[in-house]
Parts: sequence; structure tokens; C-alpha cells
Amino acid sequence: MQRYAALLLAGLWLIAAMPAWAQPGTGSIKGHITTNDNKPAAWVTVQLKGSKKTASTDEQGHFTLRGVKPGSYELEATLVGYESVVKSVTVEEHKTVTVDLSMRVSNQQLEEIIIKSSRGVYNARQGSASLRLNEPLLEAPQNIQVVTSANLADQQVISMSDGVIRNISGAVRLEHWGDLYANIHMRGSQIQAFRNGFNVVSSFWGPLTEDMSIVDHIEFVKGPAGFMLANGDPSGLYNVVTKKPTGQTRGEASFTVGSFDMYRTALDLDGKLSKEGRLLYRLNLAAQNKKSFRDYEYNNRYTFAPVISYQIDEKTKLTAEYNLQSAKMSDVGSFYIFSPRGYASLPRNFTLMQPGLEPTRINDHSITLNLQHQLSDDWKLTAQAAYYNYQQKGTSMWPASVNPDGKMIRSVGIWDAKSEMTLAQVFVNGTVTTGLINHRILAGLDMGNKEYFADWSKSHALDSAGAEFDPANPFYGAPVNGFPVWDRSVDIETRATLGGGTINQRYSGLYISDELGFFDNTVRLTLAGRYTFVKQSSFGGSNEEAKRVTPRIGLSVSLDRNTSVYGLYDEAFVPQSGRIRNGDKVRPITGGNIEFGIKRDWFNGRWNTTASVYRIIKDNELTADPNEAPTSGYSIVVGQKRAEGIEFDVRGIIVKGLSVVTNYAYTDGKFTDAAEGTGFKAGDVVPGFAKHTVNSWVNYKVSNGFLKGAGISGGFSWLADRATSDWSENHNQQTLPDYFKLDGGVFWEKGKIKLTLNVFNILDEYLYSGSYYDWLNAYYWQSEAPRNLRFGIAYKF
Repeated sequence: MQRYAALLLAGLWLIAAMPAWAQPGTGSIKGHITTNDNKPAAWVTVQLKGSKKTASTDEQGHFTLRGVKPGSYELEATLVGYESVVKSVTVEEHKTVTVDLSMRVSNQQLEEIIIKSSRGVYNARQGSASLRLNEPLLEAPQNIQVVTSANLADQQVISMSDGVIRNISGAVRLEHWGDLYANIHMRGSQIQAFRNGFNVVSSFWGPLTEDMSIVDHIEFVKGPAGFMLANGDPSGLYNVVTKKPTGQTRGEASFTVGSFDMYRTALDLDGKLSKEGRLLYRLNLAAQNKKSFRDYEYNNRYTFAPVISYQIDEKTKLTAEYNLQSAKMSDVGSFYIFSPRGYASLPRNFTLMQPGLEPTRINDHSITLNLQHQLSDDWKLTAQAAYYNYQQKGTSMWPASVNPDGKMIRSVGIWDAKSEMTLAQVFVNGTVTTGLINHRILAGLDMGNKEYFADWSKSHALDSAGAEFDPANPFYGAPVNGFPVWDRSVDIETRATLGGGTINQRYSGLYISDELGFFDNTVRLTLAGRYTFVKQSSFGGSNEEAKRVTPRIGLSVSLDRNTSVYGLYDEAFVPQSGRIRNGDKVRPITGGNIEFGIKRDWFNGRWNTTASVYRIIKDNELTADPNEAPTSGYSIVVGQKRAEGIEFDVRGIIVKGLSVVTNYAYTDGKFTDAAEGTGFKAGDVVPGFAKHTVNSWVNYKVSNGFLKGAGISGGFSWLADRATSDWSENHNQQTLPDYFKLDGGVFWEKGKIKLTLNVFNILDEYLYSGSYYDWLNAYYWQSEAPRNLRFGIAYKF
């Protein structure tokens, strides 16, 4: 296998090094644009008039246009709201012409332009540096959607589990465990969680949902994404990009109050620590006290996130980031309701939660170092390392039994956990021109070591036979068996090992890609491959090794400056952890994705659309054994799954003042081969998705007149033909009803102040997701909040 990997990588480099004489010669234009007070002019659009060649200046004001045919041209630099600058240039074969321009705008005015243009923008034209794609999203041969900071602010999203997915076609949340972790499904499976380009999944139950105070934006990549270097699911991933220093001196303070005693405050400070601007900082703080529509539940969180960035020289920048998310919440299993009588057979605000139980406390630390070095005008090196440390001390409540009359014995299990991850990546982005062919090169190495320890080996029954908890007549006084007292005298590592609650993974991956641009870069062919090696063990099992080469082939064609069509074939290889009761070996997930799509920017990029069709085949996936408790550690092999569907996304400013996010997805997931013992057969529907999902969010702001600055917003989510969220051999169970949620609000913005009021679940619907557990002979579901509101005030300075 290593030999094939070497041949593949060598072949790609040979393509990249095609001799220049194979095509007629071209030249390049490089330049530097400054403001009239001699500061770098970032994000200026540079266009070669009479051609499709365009570029944008980087943070230092530099730009490059490659693959330009010899001849005389007019180079135009434009910035919204200011006069354009035009300069004549002559390009010669195999030569680079250098152009310096100055625009009549001060650095202060430029900062104001950037700040204003970032407000209210629902669409992104470029991915983050951690996405590694050195090209506009329009040209990438894959469906990639970005949830911007404007989306998050207008919808008053406060964490990764709080309505983010309404902005992405086909994304649903199941088994959400409140605000503990996100567990997002898309294209028929749970997708991977990334942060700043790192895969931060160390167990089935993580990571802790990110508080939005640290989040700049979120990138959803649909389908396999080897260019992220790390392991990833065939269905896709989301990449949380945290806030970094911008070089602008600014800040924002906000305060939010809401239903069920929610009080939240956040502070975002962004500025310079040195007069010349080489040493920058960003500091985000947040504190939140929040109760629930169910009695005795609460979720209090605190966030501390400082970032320091130092420009060592003109070519090198070092960024250091620390994040602390601290949570104190009620028992993490209290969100579940159980009944043999069917879904929603108990009141929406009913709870099994026993007051007096100890809180669950979580401290999630992460430290990241990122070094970026401009090797040349055409090549950039990025190296980053991260250390993640997650500590959890608490409990999870789950029934020991449910009687046919609905009475039950509630059991509280200890759930202490520790996760440590040490991660490192290094990659280079560069461009090479050989004749008339432009090459965008990405090559990188990814390594990681993940360890997860969990103690869920002890449990305590709150109730007893003959004195069961009765949902028809609940009693929340002292439980008949008293409260649990846990022995934590032994360290978590020892307890986890004795109880079989360990997951370990060590991996390395090598990735290389060449995107070949033909015909003035209007046709782009991507040839790429990834070699992955993983060694891992779980739940007391032996160490298993796996390795594989996975290819990627993509084609993207620009029909015009604003429209592209693409096709993609990509494979995934995801080693997984689990323990099968019969002792069978756990095999890695393998899968392939075929995808076609069309993307278009409308009205100079004010809004864009993406439509795609796909088919994913996925083998060997594990899921929790339905005959065991969720924390038992036992899994079953599903077999082979096929997911295929259609997705459509619209986002951006449709007309002045009107911003829209709208999406639709048709998802059809079925078993093509079901393993023995699952209770399923070929052709059965895959649990855990909605066949039809429709989302929309509209935001309108009055631009003139007496109501200038005022606005109205609203949106809905509709899920139809929902499959249950877990596995059961009982195929005569009730089906989940369609889901419809309507939200809306008003806002007012003037100068530095913005007031926002949103009402969620306006129709006061009883909304829930759930399934049937064979081993309990009962339905379970998690209900969402009734009609509730949030009022926020934000002040920018």
C-alpha cells in the first residue's frame, strides 16, 4: 500500500512539474497597494480589464495575477465607495511585472469600510486559512457553506447547539443531550467536529459545544474532505473558526436576557499591543446563567479566550490562542423522557430530574500555536499545534426499568471523564505556472494522539420495586433510596481502565493535491490523494492498526465570471472505536462520494446560490447497541449504507436591506446491506434523518426615513418524513411526526448600539425527537422549549 501511495504522490508532483515548453509562455503581474497615508490596503479588488483575471489584496496589500498572456493591459483596482485606480501594464513571456498603486483612502477609512461591510453579510466568498483552499469558494469543486458572524448575531445564537444548523441545507440534530455536545447529522450520518482545522472528536460524546463568544464563523464541508488533512466522515464536517486579532482597535459589549431565567453577558476586545501594530490581541469573555422550561435543570457557562498575534517580520506571523469553557449544569441525562405509551404522551415540561443531585462540572481547555510564513510571493507555509484537555465530573440519569404502566426505576450513573489530545499539522499552499497551465498545490502532514477516559461503571437506583417513580403522580422529594455517594479516591485513568471506559487513537496523515487550471483558469482539474495510518483501541480492546490511500478527483468549470459547475469523486477512510459483544474486530469506515453541482454569485457577489446532487456509500459503520444502555460501550455493525440526495442553498443580500438564508435538502438514506443482528434488511430506511428539510431566515432593515435602522426578521424550519434517531428491531413503532418551528423578531440599530428581540417557537408547538428502546420496551424523546424570547443589547466601541 505504501508503494501505491508513493507512486500516486510522485505522479502528482510530475504533473505539477510539467515542462514550460509544453505550452506557449505566459507572464505574471504582482503588486502592492497602499492607502494615501502609506498603510497596506487590504481586500482591494484587482482586475485585468478585458479578461477574467481578478485577485484581491491580502492583509499586507499584496496581490498576484498569474498565467497572463503577453500583451498590453489596463490594471484596475477598486474599493467599494471610492474611486478606482487604473494603470497600464505590459506583460512579457516568462516574466513578472511589478506594479505599485496608491488609493485615495486613509487607513482609518479603510478600517471603517471593512467593519461596515462585515455587518449584515450572510454569504462568504472565501474560506478561512484553516480550510486550506487557496481559492474562492465559487471555484472549489465541493459544496461548502459558511455560517457568518452576521447570521449568528441576528439569530441570537449562543452556542453550537443553539440553532446554527438552520443555516445549512440537510443538517439536523439528534440525541442532543441539551447543550453538552452538538451531534449534527448531514447526508445520512453524523458529521465530524473540527476547530481551526483540527479534528477535535475524541469520543462519541464530544466535543463540548462551542460558546459563540469565541466563534467568528462556521464552515460546513459536505462530503469527504481530505484537504482538511485529518480523518473525516464521508458525510462531511463542520469547522469552527475562532476569533483572531484583526489589527483594528474596536470592541463590543453585549447583554442578553431571555425566558427561563437566562442572563448572559459577553465582551469582545480587539486591538494593538504595540504602536506599530506588530503585536495584536483579541480577548473574549462571556458568562451565562440559564435555567430550563423543565424544573430543576440549569446550565451555567463561563468563557475566557485570549489570543495574541505577533508579526515577527514581513513574512512571518505567530499566533497563540487559549480557550477555556467552563460549564456547571444539571444531570446530563435529564433531557430524556420515557414512556411505553408513545411519543409526547407526557407534558412537554415533564421531567425525571431529581432535585438535589450533584451538578455536572466541565472544564474544557485548549491551547493553539499557529505559525504562518510566506516562503515567497507564491508559496506559504503554515504550521500549527494544539493541546486539548477536557475534564468532566458528574452524572447521567437513565431508567433501570420501565413498567408497562409507565412507572419506572430511575438510575443515576457516575460519568466522570477526561480527554487529552495533542495535535499537529504542517502544510504548504503554493502556485506554479507551466506554460498555460496554472497549478494550485496543497501538501501537508497531520499527526495526532487522542486519549479518552470515562468512568461510568457505577450506578445508583433512586427508586425501588414497589416504590417506583410514577410520571402520572411525580414526587420530587427525597428519593426512597437516597442520593448516590461516589468513591472518587482513585484517579480517573485507573477507574476508566477498570471499567472499560477508554478510547485511544494515534494517527498520521499525508495529503497532496494539485489543481490544474486550463484555458485562463476557467477549467480546473483537481488530482489529490491522502495516506492515513491509525493505531487505536477502545473499551479495553487490543490495539488495532489500519492504513489506506484515498484518492480525490474534482473538476470545476467557470461558465462565466460568476458561475461555475463542478463534479467530484472522493473517498473517505475513518478508523472507529467500539466494542462488539461477540468479540468481532472493529473495522474502519470506508466510503465514497460522487457529487455534482452548480454555484453562482449574483449581482457582484451580493448573494449566491449552490445546488448539488450526491451519492455516498458507507461501509462498516458502528452504532450503539440498542439492547444496551448508551454508556455501555457496546456497539453493533450497521453494514452498508447509501445516502443520496439534492441540496440547495441561497444566502446573501437580495436587495438593499434584505438579507436571506434559505435552503432545502432531500435526503434518502437506505441500507444496501444490513449486518445480521441489526434487525434491518436491504432496502430499509436508515434511521436518523429527515427526508425533506426546509429552512429560511429573512432579515430586513429600513435604510431611510423615520424608521431608519429599524428592522424585522423571521424564519422557520420544517422537517418532513422523519426517521427515528436510534436503532430498534421493533418496526411497528410509532413514526416521528413532521416538525415545524417558526421564529421571528424585531431590531433597531443606530450608530454603535443595536437592540434585538426574537421570539422562538412562536406557534408554541410541542417539538421533539426520539426513538424506541427495545431493552426498555419504551419510547424516549427529548422535547424543545415552548414559546420563548430573548432580548439583547449590543454596544460597539
